[in-house]
Amino acid sequence: MIYVKNCFFLLLLVFIFTACQSSQVQDVPVTPSDGDIAQMRPGNINTEELTVAFSTHEMELDFRKSYFASEAQIFTALYEGLFSYHPLSLEPVPALAEKWELSEDKMQWTFTIRRNARFSNGDPVRADDFKAAWLSLLDPKRESPYSSFFDVIKGAREYRNGSEKNSDNVGITAEDQRTLVIKLSSPASFFPAMLCHHSFSPIHSSMINKSNWSPQKEEKNWTPPVTNGPYRITSMNDEIIEMQKTHHYWDYQRVALNKIIIKFTANADQASHLWNSGEARWISGDVNVEALTDRSGIQVNVMFATHYYFIRSSEKPWNDHRVRRAMALALPWEEIRSNYYLPAETLIFPVIGYPEVEGISETNYEEAEKLMTEAGYAAGVQTPELVIRLTPSRDAERVGSLMARAWKEKLKINVRVEVIPYDRYFQSMKEDNFTIGSTTWIGDFADPYAFLQMWRRDSNLNDSRLDDADYEALIERSMVEEGATRLATLAEAEKLLLDRGAVLPIFYNPALNIIDTGEMDGWFPNALDIHPFKYMSFKAFRPLPGVALVK
Repeated sequence: MIYVKNCFFLLLLVFIFTACQSSQVQDVPVTPSDGDIAQMRPGNINTEELTVAFSTHEMELDFRKSYFASEAQIFTALYEGLFSYHPLSLEPVPALAEKWELSEDKMQWTFTIRRNARFSNGDPVRADDFKAAWLSLLDPKRESPYSSFFDVIKGAREYRNGSEKNSDNVGITAEDQRTLVIKLSSPASFFPAMLCHHSFSPIHSSMINKSNWSPQKEEKNWTPPVTNGPYRITSMNDEIIEMQKTHHYWDYQRVALNKIIIKFTANADQASHLWNSGEARWISGDVNVEALTDRSGIQVNVMFATHYYFIRSSEKPWNDHRVRRAMALALPWEEIRSNYYLPAETLIFPVIGYPEVEGISETNYEEAEKLMTEAGYAAGVQTPELVIRLTPSRDAERVGSLMARAWKEKLKINVRVEVIPYDRYFQSMKEDNFTIGSTTWIGDFADPYAFLQMWRRDSNLNDSRLDDADYEALIERSMVEEGATRLATLAEAEKLLLDRGAVLPIFYNPALNIIDTGEMDGWFPNALDIHPFKYMSFKAFRPLPGVALVK
């Protein structure tokens, strides 16, 4: 999923790490000693209601169209599939799947749906609701961002590409109302982890063909979507979403909060005000840390996320990996990465069990020139204009100018830089009229494949338009492997991406949240920065500022 932050946020992270170290701000507030005054933000606590502040952007409720991180967080309240994320470990936890069986050849999964699984209107969730939802997401006319996730299912890739017209040939079968059978194209040990993602949720039959789930401008009689998570939407506009706990949810007794309010903030100062006033108990997005009167809630953790640039490889000469490698070698990497707390030389943040991959770190002009000559483009001869497409931020401007200068001066390539507004930038990545783009990607499940599947030739998330037969062969090989062998093959595939200049990693992303974990239960820092609302609750009441603790 795409992580949307502006330059203020990126620069702020450096400040936060420094401030936290120098002022000894800890992730979990220290309990006051005897005689101390308990410090807390003002405002009366309603322990059954939680207000959260997210940065403003256009909200998409139809999870088939969505790919922003903030939407994924909200979806933990509204939707649920066969499995869901454990709030701390991110391991798959049984959700609507009451039980399941895996065939001996590991190619078929049979799921039994809980008898008490219900939509927010009380209708039962059936196996057909999963099948219909998944097939609609795979519909090639829809161009759903995450449709390539389903390629592990037999026939799914062919169906979404349009080469297979008959949906009956896709390995998704509803044997009866509670039995869903999935046939895979190859064994996939990570399949339950994938099923935690919101794109694998069921859809109520009344919503399946509805084009707009979110309220449209000047729409007076908007009806909230029928969902199946622990909460349902009661009201929504551009500034706020209100959600109420639904009594039809199968695990209703576990859900502590009766109401969740999402407020969309226009800027960092507004977010800080919501925290200082006590109105918002969790800030996720841009926030002015210096304006916080209570910094005990600052939470900074490293995510399974990377900010990178990529070279669009659909046309000559950028489809030649020698040219891309030359471009990578010509960049001043030390200067480019000097501003970041966690500079990245690889695409995938090192995770337990994943082999160490040699990344991009060296600048070698001589080798770059040699590769350009070998490819037939010595001194920039016959190279078309190279377009670097940037977001409107100071950091992007800095990195883009360093890239442009290196390629102009060292490789003699004609370079043009263009800036695209935030609200159009990510859609513009689907166009063919640029060469260099950037994004920050959070793995949608805790496995290297969450990053590597994006670079497959027919992935809907392949904005680079990479088409590399050697890469495809490695990914295909990994699909029939398990354990350390599989991870070694995936590491080999990542190294190929790096060696052939398809991806230019810049930094690993820390996640910034403002939340008092001494006040809130069920919220844990984790690698995906996703926090299921289902598990969140208030701890025992803490007194207001200036009120002494009396025993």
